Amino acid sequence: MHWKLVLDAADPHAQAAFWAAALGYLEEDHDAHIRRLLDLGAAPSEATLTLHEDTDHARLGWRDLAAVRHPDDPHDPVTGGGLGRRLLIQRVPEPKTTKNRLHLDLHPAPDTRDAEVRRLEALGADVLRRVDEPSGSWVVMTDPEGNEFCVH
Repeated sequence: MHWKLVLDAADPHAQAAFWAAALGYLEEDHDAHIRRLLDLGAAPSEATLTLHEDTDHARLGWRDLAAVRHPDDPHDPVTGGGLGRRLLIQRVPEPKTTKNRLHLDLHPAPDTRDAEVRRLEALGADVLRRVDEPSGSWVVMTDPEGNEFCVH
């Protein structure tokens, strides 16, 4: 079985870059699949955009979707989609307004939480609060679009 967690976003590709760096995941490359669908007339060009346009790694992506996958998990070589642990990030028109009902808990190596929090802040995350309770301690953070996650 494989799974994906779907995250709503205003900018799916910026969120994919953040979460790929935060988790050590890979941004999925859907270029070949998109080109095939465009050639078949099965997808409109307006549904795509060019990513990394100013680099040697320019490729087509979906305008309203991006995904990241665990680097050790299999992927479909035809679509570029992950077949294991992945995040699918989809564009939505409305901004985030309330607390997440589902969030990620990150567990860095022992005694590295503070360094991991600093690394995530450098990627664009913010510390929301630090929690120290009898059941444990962790740092509640937000990604660049305000989605909560915890670092234990």
